Amino acid sequence: QVQLVESGGGSVQAGGSLRLSCVLYGDFTRSVWMAWFRQSPGKEREGVAAILMLNGGPGNSWHADSVKGRFIISQDNAKKTVSLQMNTLKPDDTAMYYCAARPNRDGTFQLYNAAAYDYWGQGTQVTVSS
Repeated sequence: QVQLVESGGGSVQAGGSLRLSCVLYGDFTRSVWMAWFRQSPGKEREGVAAILMLNGGPGNSWHADSVKGRFIISQDNAKKTVSLQMNTLKPDDTAMYYCAARPNRDGTFQLYNAAAYDYWGQGTQVTVSS
């Protein structure tokens, strides 16, 4: 049974910071792609950042252009946790943020294609006021 549990959302003023965390429950023998997506009302789910969790240590990470330089995705393998540090928040960052996981396997996929991910958390709301 795989479960993703997010935490850390909240309300903040523009320019502030928040840190989201996602704990991955379940047994994985392979490395896992982990990603953060966000979705606001009337908009499609948007990929924000992704990281490859390797069994032996940290893997490469990626950040969408819209958050590059402001958000940082990181992992703690021992705690099976992926975090998203969000700095210099803007009102446009307001959305429900979701953690997603995809066990690594053969074949290619688009990093920010939501349909490529197998497991999802329940989401955590981030609200940024101007």
